[in-house]
Amino acid sequence: MADRRAVLVPGRGYDTRAPLFVYVGEALRRVGFDTHEITWEVPRDLGADRAAPWVAEQVTPALAERTHLLVGKSLGTFASPLAADRGLRAVWLTPLLNRADVTKALDRATEPFLLVGGTADKLWDGAVARRLTPHVLEIPDADHSLMVPGPLACSAEVLGRVCTAVEEFVQTS
Repeated sequence: MADRRAVLVPGRGYDTRAPLFVYVGEALRRVGFDTHEITWEVPRDLGADRAAPWVAEQVTPALAERTHLLVGKSLGTFASPLAADRGLRAVWLTPLLNRADVTKALDRATEPFLLVGGTADKLWDGAVARRLTPHVLEIPDADHSLMVPGPLACSAEVLGRVCTAVEEFVQTS
């Protein structure tokens, strides 16, 4: 059993069985984390006004056990207030940097966090990311799934870069 625990928080249409989570989860296990994967079915009518409390309701029970790291994707970044409130380190994949409630929570975080996004993602803002943290991986031309144009091998390379960034982040920060 590992001495550290990471909770993986999915996105709206990107669950923890999708490539980013599969590979990031494996990267975390290889550096000594147990992982707890949250699964959910997002209500069809979940609007932005209810998203933050709904995500908090889904994630809070998973934090009952000692948790050292949150890893959230897109909708999962509505868990950023929980990370800030509980002093948890975090990795936010394609965070919703266009949402003031998310950026305010990130701004008040006391523990380091890594932001990963792509320049072709309309929800990503590299300038905001770099203002919030020195731990930023920005992928040129990557979309909201961190896929890039061209041969699929290029997107697979992005997965490798994300894993390396996560490994380095959890080992040094």
